[in-house]
Amino acid sequence: MKFNRKALAAVFCAAAALFSALVTAGCSDTQTPDGGQNGTATADSAQAPEALRRVGIDPSSLNIYPEVLHDASHKAGFQLEAPDPGDTIAVIHTTKGDFTVRFFPDLAPKTVTNFINLARDGKYNNTTFHYVAADVGIQGGYCGGADTPNGLSSYGSDFEDEFCDTLLNLRGAVSMGSGAKDSNGSSFFINVKTPDTFADDGGWNSLESMWSDTLSQLDDYKDSGLLTHFVEENGYRFLNTDAVPQDVKALYDKVGGNPCYDGAFNAADSGRTVFAQVISGMETVDAIAALKTDSKGLPFDTVAVTSVEIKNYQ
Repeated sequence: MKFNRKALAAVFCAAAALFSALVTAGCSDTQTPDGGQNGTATADSAQAPEALRRVGIDPSSLNIYPEVLHDASHKAGFQLEAPDPGDTIAVIHTTKGDFTVRFFPDLAPKTVTNFINLARDGKYNNTTFHYVAADVGIQGGYCGGADTPNGLSSYGSDFEDEFCDTLLNLRGAVSMGSGAKDSNGSSFFINVKTPDTFADDGGWNSLESMWSDTLSQLDDYKDSGLLTHFVEENGYRFLNTDAVPQDVKALYDKVGGNPCYDGAFNAADSGRTVFAQVISGMETVDAIAALKTDSKGLPFDTVAVTSVEIKNYQ
């Protein structure tokens, strides 16, 4: 059977953003992160939602009041560099092997604190990778109860997104596994899409076409009672490709990843907060991404996090 890769990519983007599963017990609150970059970033209103005004929609009518960190100290792609000595990193031990991530506490402070607190409290231990979308990403770290679809954060409740214009959902980026605005808990998502797969899926031409189609559909929905529902259900389709800088587009062409999750350029203030990057052990992540799954993305073979070691980079 021959599949349409572009259609599958769109389906996986939507499914990965919405899917969560129940795995283990609850989480708690403590501690703050140590180490990080000496960067400066300022919160400012995002430019991507201005496209809604141009089609006659007031973003505030959809409860869209986005703030994006504009990072003046780094160029897009800095997340792929090695950490500085002394920066905080995490070695994630799994039943499939280990991988190591670096954090970005200056740019996503609340999200980094949440992960480190959960890790130090042992809450990620014995959690499984409960969602796999081949050529897109893997999701794990769920701890909580039936009333916490994205897992329970170290703060005891969901917390807000932290979008930054230089932290991107490139291949190897670790972002939050939330499926709705400001609904971050414990689950995390690791992007695995390669540059070849990104190109095969249509690359930026496909994403630009999706954005154009979304704007056209907004004309049909803007005067109906279905507008809010349409925006909530199709957040990943609101990647405003006109707002994405050329250097960011070139990075995705070179490195791969999932631009549809970049909240900094999303007109509906929708996306996944990037807070870390895999710096070694990507072969382990790829091995998990290669697992066979059922129709909902649940792997047939269980892969669990055995422990998370928080340490300083040497």
